[in-house]
Amino acid sequence: MTPPLTEITVVGDDKTGLIARVTTLLFEREINIEDLDQAVRDGLFRMTMHVDASGMTCSEAALREALDGLGEDLGVDVRVRFPADRETQGIAVLVTRESHPLEALFEAWANDELGADISVVIGNHPDLKPLADRYGVPFHDVGTESGSASEERLLDLLERYEVDLIVLARYMRILGPNVVFRYEDRIINVHPSLLPAFPGAEAYRQAIEEGVRIAGVTAHYVTTDLDQGPIITQRAFNVPDDADLAEIKRRGQPLEAEALLEAVRLHLDKAIAVHRGRTELRGDGEYQLGMDPALDGINPDRPIDGIGEVLTD
Repeated sequence: MTPPLTEITVVGDDKTGLIARVTTLLFEREINIEDLDQAVRDGLFRMTMHVDASGMTCSEAALREALDGLGEDLGVDVRVRFPADRETQGIAVLVTRESHPLEALFEAWANDELGADISVVIGNHPDLKPLADRYGVPFHDVGTESGSASEERLLDLLERYEVDLIVLARYMRILGPNVVFRYEDRIINVHPSLLPAFPGAEAYRQAIEEGVRIAGVTAHYVTTDLDQGPIITQRAFNVPDDADLAEIKRRGQPLEAEALLEAVRLHLDKAIAVHRGRTELRGDGEYQLGMDPALDGINPDRPIDGIGEVLTD
């Protein structure tokens, strides 16, 4: 049986020999690298390693100290999380003013249905602080006077709370590449449309203006391309002839909360993987992606292309 692995992350300016310096330090302490993922984007280097430290020739404190020293020498951020540090995953929820997805996450957490802790709520407005206070979760307002968000403060908070997953619960700000790259495949957003239709702002209004009969919501991983990350879950609903913006929001918001919560559970349970820009289920489990299979029975199964076969029958 493979022992629990230690996670080491390195982020900073790209430098020649950086990987070699880190891996040599581990080799010298008889730490075996089981998995290594590294990438460079716009001069920013990121590396995540999962290592077997069960037979290392130093203490955990000594390894932390050695990696901290190497990080200072190289001018990069190095973080170590031993298995005991990672028994419970931590979530940071980013919010603006809409409460419904945050309420759904808090309710699932309070009922032990989330499988992780909500470590912190971070907003670019203070409106939802009372809701966080009700559940005893720290709230931090990183909004500036102009209404934008301080990404420097945001990154400091994500590091302070050792966040495993970032959930954008109707967070109405675009995350910059520096944040997205550091937490790639660990940021989930919910968008009020059936992506790729109606990306960007005012998606419900766009749906009404385009006269769609079926609208919906999408929970997806965040990438540096706006609303184009791998789709995890979607929900759909009918749009009545006389639907106004208030009505379409009333129909869509409960589904936003539901789709986001399911996507978070899929991620936390490691039930999905991203392959070539598309999410896939890992193995056989209780989850499914897409519509309820019962809905397949509503759709006709014929006719389909193949007139020659029909004539021969």
